[in-house]
Amino acid sequence: MPSMFTDLPDLAAQRLGGAVIAASDEFFAPKEGLVKPGAPEWREGVYTERGKWMDGWETRRRRSPGHDWAIIRLGLPGIVHGLVIDTTHFTGNFPEFASLDACATSDTAVAATDLPFKPMLPKSALKGNRANTFEVTGKPNRVTHLRLNIFPDGGVARLRVHGDPVPDESLFRPGREVDLAGLENGALVVSASDMHYGNPQHLLYPGRSTHMGDGWETRRRRGPGHDWCIIRLARRGVIDRVELDTDHYKGNAPGHAMLEYSDGGPTFNAAKVRWRTLVPRTPLEAHARHRWETRKPSLGTHVRLNIYPDGGVARLRLFGQFEE
Repeated sequence: MPSMFTDLPDLAAQRLGGAVIAASDEFFAPKEGLVKPGAPEWREGVYTERGKWMDGWETRRRRSPGHDWAIIRLGLPGIVHGLVIDTTHFTGNFPEFASLDACATSDTAVAATDLPFKPMLPKSALKGNRANTFEVTGKPNRVTHLRLNIFPDGGVARLRVHGDPVPDESLFRPGREVDLAGLENGALVVSASDMHYGNPQHLLYPGRSTHMGDGWETRRRRGPGHDWCIIRLARRGVIDRVELDTDHYKGNAPGHAMLEYSDGGPTFNAAKVRWRTLVPRTPLEAHARHRWETRKPSLGTHVRLNIYPDGGVARLRLFGQFEE
């Protein structure tokens, strides 16, 4: 598990399918701004017919009892470990307090406002123009929806929901091929030698990368050694084929790559497990997709991607079958 919850994927990210599906009010800025990618933007002197243009979600000034709220459908259901309620650029118009409620449901016929929410984060003080971070404690439960409550009104630039993806168990049927390194399937990068230019979790994102910053890239290595990252597979399984993509890395792709696997189980310790070769050290091409068939049974729970000596990788796919 990464050492900080902010290193975990944002389960509510728009690009992963997260969406704000309802809100009590969005007079000054639309609710969809909460889950937009990237840092909040400031546009000096820009106004709309309703007031100052703001990058986020902002409600009107409340003149009656109650509080405002927004309901978010997570792109990746999972266990939430921490939250970032970002009020960047909201200086005199941020909420004084916020809380979050959560629920898990697969019933798409239930109205958002009727979902069975239970408290996740108690009413907590916010500061303006900053990223307010909150660790989530208590019993870890899989959730699919969140309700952000703000007291009494105001603006929030972004909501980031960092956690461990937990897919629907029906995905893992005997004999069915699945991407055991898919973030959406529950895989996770648990450690990496370097993440200077890009979060290694990007390796496991669905779809092709969109630009050079949408992958894992290490700094230039000036000494001996090589860079690496360790992936906890979505489930223990047999890997049949591998895809490694250096898309957009044209002058900074690694020279070579090698993959190893280990059947470490729930008490996995990278320093003590036995690593076996999955794909031997192989030259890589820049801005290209590489595919390999595995040559022998490769039952494991973790994979280590080694790159020589450094550089950037856009995506890694490990296709195989779930094993009990």
